[in-house]
Amino acid sequence: MTTAVTRRAATDQATSARRTVEDLLQRVQHRLTSFLAAERAHYAEVHEHAVVAIDALADLAAAGGKLLRPAFCLTGYLAAGGDPAEPGIVDAAAALELLHISALVHDDVLDDSRTRRGKPAVHVLHTTLHRTRGWQGESRRFGEGVALLVGDLALVYSDELMAGAPRGAFAEWHRLRSEVMIGQYMDVAAAAEFSVDPDLSRLIALIKSGRYTIHRPLVLGASAAGRTDLADALAHYGEAVGEAFQLRDDLLDAFGDAAQTGKTAGLDFSQHKMTLLLGWAMQRDSRIHDLITEPGHTPDEIRARLLDTGVPADVEQHIAHLVDQGCAALADAPLEPQWRAQLTDMALRVAYRDK
Repeated sequence: MTTAVTRRAATDQATSARRTVEDLLQRVQHRLTSFLAAERAHYAEVHEHAVVAIDALADLAAAGGKLLRPAFCLTGYLAAGGDPAEPGIVDAAAALELLHISALVHDDVLDDSRTRRGKPAVHVLHTTLHRTRGWQGESRRFGEGVALLVGDLALVYSDELMAGAPRGAFAEWHRLRSEVMIGQYMDVAAAAEFSVDPDLSRLIALIKSGRYTIHRPLVLGASAAGRTDLADALAHYGEAVGEAFQLRDDLLDAFGDAAQTGKTAGLDFSQHKMTLLLGWAMQRDSRIHDLITEPGHTPDEIRARLLDTGVPADVEQHIAHLVDQGCAALADAPLEPQWRAQLTDMALRVAYRDK
């Protein structure tokens, strides 16, 4: 009887933890919506063109993103004993989502992605607008210029929101922002060189995606609650689960359904992204390099060749190992059981998502 009661209590605590995070995520979404609406109202009085960039951000914010970075930030904060009624942590989580939107808009220009969250990418939308209205200049240049400015505006707004966060969050915020920019450059450079270097591919995935998605938001949240003692355990968890997250992204790009993921499929092929998946596969089959770089080959040919190498199955095994490794890092951390359970559940969800 005691065991059953204990299990039920643990389940109730885990459910309560999850609901608290979900409730705060709704507050984050509302904060983003109201912030952008206030900015739009202000600039609508200036000129009709002044709201275009704000509308682009509002559309992306409302398009159903996963809110992963806010979720990990809030979980880190609550696991560290933070007060859920503190409005500053909602501002911090909202700032992370706007930073992510900034990165997405710029990413789509860098990768020549056609869609984002099931809609035309910002640069595509404005390229089409310029062309159909017969405006002066080059349509593509206009569209990409608009996207760069929209992404920059999201970056500015993210800083404005972060100004309301608990002061303990600031140092991790600055590290996160510089790190993702450096990781973006490394990704672009590696794609241009397109040389097989799995160690570099893993480093780029870690810096550009893993730390920025999981590690840094978690530590930022815990630091906002004044618990810097959790940083090491959360970093080990975050780096392992963050790598698993990126490897799932690589698999979804190669084999996923664009209608489900909401973004252009096969971009890693067309943009010569040297992912760990491709790096491992090229070590086993050098012909894959030619299939990607030489014209006339279809994505289906590349996918078939990748499957023949057996690397996708190996990546799945590596993802499972990384999830186990990340969750094991929490075993001795000073966390309440419900938050250890919540982080375990989040690790599984990001590593085995289908979009």
